[in-house]
Amino acid sequence: MLTSFIILALSAVFFINGKIRSDLVALCSLILLVIFNILTPEEALSGFSNNIVIMMIGLFVVGGAIFQTGLAKMISRKILELAGHNQLKLFILIMLVTAGIGAFVSNTGTVALMLPIVVSLAASAHSHPGRFLMPLAFASSMGGMMTLIGTPPNLVIQNTLTEAGYEPLSFFSFTPVGLICIAVGIIALIPLSKIFLSKNETDNQSKHNNGKSQKELIQEYQLMSNLFRVQITNDSHFNNKTLQNLDIARKYHINVLEIRRKPSNQRSFFQTIDQMTAGPETVVKNGDMFYVMGDYGQVEQFIKENHLELIDIHIPEGADIPDNIDLHDIGIAEILLMPSSKLINVPIKESGFREKFNINVLGIQRGGKYILQNLKDEKMHSGDAILVQGTWNNIARMSEDQSDWVVVGQPEAEAAKVTLDHKAPIAATIMLLMILAMVFDWVPAVIAVMVASVLMIFTGCLRNVEDAYRTINWESIVLIAAMLPMSMALEKTGASALISQNLVGSLGHWGPLALLAGIYFTTSLMTMVISNTATAVLLAPIAMQSAIGIGVSPYPFLFAVTVAASMCFASPFSTPPNALVMSAGKYSFIDYVKVGLPLQIIMGIIMIIVLPLLFPF
Repeated sequence: MLTSFIILALSAVFFINGKIRSDLVALCSLILLVIFNILTPEEALSGFSNNIVIMMIGLFVVGGAIFQTGLAKMISRKILELAGHNQLKLFILIMLVTAGIGAFVSNTGTVALMLPIVVSLAASAHSHPGRFLMPLAFASSMGGMMTLIGTPPNLVIQNTLTEAGYEPLSFFSFTPVGLICIAVGIIALIPLSKIFLSKNETDNQSKHNNGKSQKELIQEYQLMSNLFRVQITNDSHFNNKTLQNLDIARKYHINVLEIRRKPSNQRSFFQTIDQMTAGPETVVKNGDMFYVMGDYGQVEQFIKENHLELIDIHIPEGADIPDNIDLHDIGIAEILLMPSSKLINVPIKESGFREKFNINVLGIQRGGKYILQNLKDEKMHSGDAILVQGTWNNIARMSEDQSDWVVVGQPEAEAAKVTLDHKAPIAATIMLLMILAMVFDWVPAVIAVMVASVLMIFTGCLRNVEDAYRTINWESIVLIAAMLPMSMALEKTGASALISQNLVGSLGHWGPLALLAGIYFTTSLMTMVISNTATAVLLAPIAMQSAIGIGVSPYPFLFAVTVAASMCFASPFSTPPNALVMSAGKYSFIDYVKVGLPLQIIMGIIMIIVLPLLFPF
């Protein structure tokens, strides 16, 4: 038992530290349980064949098809447009639409879908998106409480009940709880967001439909102070050499954004280099104009060593070139890295942005700071906002891949484009049939999900099998598959029984309501430092044994676990949606405490009162 506690404690420490991926921590814990003979190899691997894990994989695929066909985007945009310019109506509709989508697909995917839409609509309502993005993240978690498949902790308590021989929950057993969560969330967040998030409001009246205007992004990232025009002279050894041979980025840590050969050309200031004509094989000629971005000292060294001429960026090349940056077909936008992105800890130079999308990276916003120098060697972090520059078509191409990033700041016409919209009715039909099969118990739930995910691929709602695999958050899958045997180890060694006996001994004599409160807030506290799925896996059997220990129904106690695990708002790192909106909303850690902690406490008090009424002791 002591060894199990030590392994669990070490896992918690590494979960909290966050420097090692949570799935890797869980796998290491699993290996240690086998090494110390607490679990057999068969028991340790049992989590990977568990129904919960298989259902989660299928649900990721189904959700990915719903997003890729544009079904959710089309529905949500149409509904949100009903708000017009009324901020209160927009706020309520954002909460309701997000919760509605989150009831059927992953909360992270829901936020990734809604985020660019909300940024655009917030701008049209003359409001800063920060007023809406934190409530958006919270609403996705509240919506997950509406159905059995809404969030992994719901599947965890279902599994705990069925393994203990209790009647399983139905698909909509969670709906009353979810509706109460959404109602409490809306009522509490209207004043909380107004008081604590309205500081982000700006009086800038020059908003565009793409959220932040191009001018605002340029000012925010201070692009003009780092942008220089450099002309190739007759004496420069650059003449008649290719850009690849010159290797400017590596030698001088500056970024060449554009080369112009004819100053009188009518092209826009920031036009992306066409790699077919001005790529690595482009031959530099006398008189060429380089637009470079970097630190002035590095640019100065670049000029001196290569006999170039610096031209003040405020002096136009010709009468037809304006002083400011004119962006029409060419633009700049922010992309937000998803918490599960494969680009996390990857240097910019290995990102493939230039090679795959013909996109330049201009800057990184991280925790309120802006990184503009030596970008090619800078590693990307979860939650980074990355400023990119390219044609709107290429930026729109990036938005098709929502597994690694979310594009914020496209023109509304581009953001509204859907690539597989003709498949939306098919995706809707498949998902509806899956839900009906689960509601009416035509087939086991896991079979319904598997059939639906395969049909999404065969009917072309996903382009191919590789696309289906990309929709799956493998970190979450491995985490839950590795944590399920951890709960088995705690039960096998008697650790769960010991914890539940202590809970019953300290709170049980006060009655089941006090014990319910103890389990709820223990789960709530644990979810603030480790993932909600891992918390639910560990505490569900403890809640079950505690209820049995005082001779009452386990249902309200298990619901307390799943609600408390899902309704964690006081930290940006407690759930992936909270982290995803942090950069876009310009939030600090204390913003989550000010808004999320009161909501978390209010939700807990309401749930402790309501759960015994819905599921009597």
